[in-house]
Amino acid sequence: LGLRLVPPLLLTGLLAGFALAPGLSFALLCLLAVALLWLFLTLKLLAAAVTLAMPRRDPTRLRPDTRRAQRPKVSVMVPLYREREIAGALIRRLARLTYPKSLLDLVLVLEEGDHVTREAIRGARLPPWIRVVEVPAHGRLTTKPRAMNYALDFCRGEIIGVWDAEDAPAPDQIERVVAHFATAPSDVACLQGVLDFYNPRTNWLARCFTAEYAALFRMILPGLARMRLVVPLGGTTVFVRRDRLEELGGWDAHNVTEDADLGVRLCRAGYRTEVIDTVTCEEANCRPLPWIKQRSRWLKGYLITYLVHMRNPLRLLRELGGRGFLSFQAFFLGTLSQFLLAPVLWSFWLVMLGLPHPAEALLPAPAIAALAVFFVAAELATMAIALIAVRRAGKAYLIPFIPSLIFYFPLGALAAYKALLELALAPFYWDKTRHGQAAAETDI
Repeated sequence: LGLRLVPPLLLTGLLAGFALAPGLSFALLCLLAVALLWLFLTLKLLAAAVTLAMPRRDPTRLRPDTRRAQRPKVSVMVPLYREREIAGALIRRLARLTYPKSLLDLVLVLEEGDHVTREAIRGARLPPWIRVVEVPAHGRLTTKPRAMNYALDFCRGEIIGVWDAEDAPAPDQIERVVAHFATAPSDVACLQGVLDFYNPRTNWLARCFTAEYAALFRMILPGLARMRLVVPLGGTTVFVRRDRLEELGGWDAHNVTEDADLGVRLCRAGYRTEVIDTVTCEEANCRPLPWIKQRSRWLKGYLITYLVHMRNPLRLLRELGGRGFLSFQAFFLGTLSQFLLAPVLWSFWLVMLGLPHPAEALLPAPAIAALAVFFVAAELATMAIALIAVRRAGKAYLIPFIPSLIFYFPLGALAAYKALLELALAPFYWDKTRHGQAAAETDI
C-alpha cells in the first residue's frame, strides 16, 4: 500500500506547488534536477576514472594443475516465460559451454501455465545436463525472482548463476567464474559478468542501447565494485555463492528488478560484488515500444528498491557506511531523476539557444547560465564515457552514433512516467520483453 501511495503523493505535491507558486516551484525543480545530476555525474566520473586506472589483465583462468575433482558443481537458472522463438537457439548456445558437463547443472525454469514455452522445449532435444523445473501457479504473482526462489531448492550446485532466455554466454564463462571464486577473498559473494549485444547493427536504437550498456558494464560497474560500493546487478550473468544467497533469503519475489535489489542487500550484509571479465551477448531491444516497456520495468524496480531500502535510512547508513550510503543515493536517485526530471533539464537548452528560461525571474541570469553550462557539460561527459566504453568493447564503429544519445535518452522519460503509473496501479506487474526479434546474431 505504501508503494502505491508514492506516485499520487508526488503528483499532488507537484500540482499544489505549481498552483500556489508556479515560478518558484519550477526554479526549485531546476535546482533539484541539477543537484541530483551533479551527484550522479560525480559518481559516474569517479567510477570511470577508477576503471581506467585498473590494470587490464587477462581473464582469470583455472590453474593448469587444477583437477576436475576440485571443481565445484555449478547450477545456472534460465527463467523462461512465453519463449516460442528462443528455446531452440538457447539450447544450441548452452551446448557451446566447455565446463565439464558432469559438473554443470542447467535448470530451465518454466511457469506451470506456460504452454508456449513447454511446447517449444518439447520440440528441442534436451541433453542430460539440462533439466526443467516447473513453478506452480500462485495467485497473480508471476515474476522472475519468485520463479528463481522456487527453483533454487532444486539446484545442485555450490555456485548459482542466472542467464536470460536470449543469452549467448562465452563458452569458457563457467571456468572463469569458478577460477575467480577460487582465488577471491571469502567476502566476495557475487560475480557480475559483462553484458553485450549480438545485434548492435540492427538499427539506431540497438546501436544506442549497445553504447549505453558498454558504459554501464565496462566503465561504471567495475569502478563501483573496485571502490567496494553498492553494485546494482544486471539481471543476467550473475553468479552467487549458494550459501550467501540462501543466507539472504534468495531474491525479493515482489521486486521487478530483483537483481539491483540483491546487489544492495549483499552490500548491506557486508559482502562484495566483483565484475569479472567474461562477456555474455544478448539481444538488444531494437523497437521503441518494447524498449519503453522494458525500461519502465527497470525504473519501476529501481523506485521499489530505493523506497524499500530507505524505509529505515539510519539503519541503511549504518550498514553501508557513509560512502556506500552516498553512492546508493547518487546511483538510484540519479538514475530516476535524469528521466523523471528530464523535461526540467531540457529547459536549459533554451538558454543555449539564446531564448529566455522559465526560471529567470527568480534565479539570477549568471546562475541560470552556469546551470545550463553544467547541463551541457554533463551531456558531454556522458558521451565521453560511452565513447571510451565502446572502444574498450571493440565496437569503435559505434563512435559516430555517440552524439545521437541526446535523442535516445528522452525515450527514458516516457518510460519513467509509465513506471510511476504502474507503481500506483500494478507495482508487481512484470512487463515482459519479447525475445528472438533480432534478424541475425551479427556480433557473436
